[in-house]
Amino acid sequence: MALVLAPVPPVAEWLEELDALSRRSPAFFVGRPVILDVSGAGLDREGLRALVAELAARDVAVMGIEGAGPGMLGDGLPPPPAGGRPVDEVAIPDAQGSDAQAPDSTVPVLPAASTSARSLILDAPVRSGQTVLHLEGDITVMGSVASGAEVIAGGSLHVYGALRGRAIAGAAGNPDARITCRKFEPELIAIDGLYRTADDLGPVQRGLPAQVRLEGDAIKVVGLD
Repeated sequence: MALVLAPVPPVAEWLEELDALSRRSPAFFVGRPVILDVSGAGLDREGLRALVAELAARDVAVMGIEGAGPGMLGDGLPPPPAGGRPVDEVAIPDAQGSDAQAPDSTVPVLPAASTSARSLILDAPVRSGQTVLHLEGDITVMGSVASGAEVIAGGSLHVYGALRGRAIAGAAGNPDARITCRKFEPELIAIDGLYRTADDLGPVQRGLPAQVRLEGDAIKVVGLD
């Protein structure tokens, strides 16, 4: 089980958000294997090497890299999680003057509306032992968050099932973030660095639909109509 980090451009700002998370939870990355998904980062090999070095300086141990183009890995970089060996770049032949159609080498770009929203929707439940980290926006879980699971959102967190694990919203420094769920049974909730455990919460809204928000420097749990 590994934690997946998916940087987005500009990478410098993404690293600043990661630093903010580390300041709030200094031991968050300790002992956690990390897979780096660079499919949306738009990096060349030198940029990838620089990013891995930046993460190493933050004691983030990258065990594998996903989403890297052919020929980008090797030379001391972590391997793809599936194994194998790096290969050189493959040149796409010019199809001009030929009846054969060349492979499409263009990279699809998401519409601007989808990119600006930067929300993550999970159609499956988050199981015990799993961690979901998305600092670029909201997270919506269509199922439940099991005990022993952890969901961390830079924005708000919406759980359409039972919330039994650890729920952290506003992790990138957003005091307006909220946590909502249909069944409130968390081990821990946190917004913008302020947190409360299950023991602190007591019976408030236990087992009922709930909304969590900040009021000043206090976490407020109320019913969800």
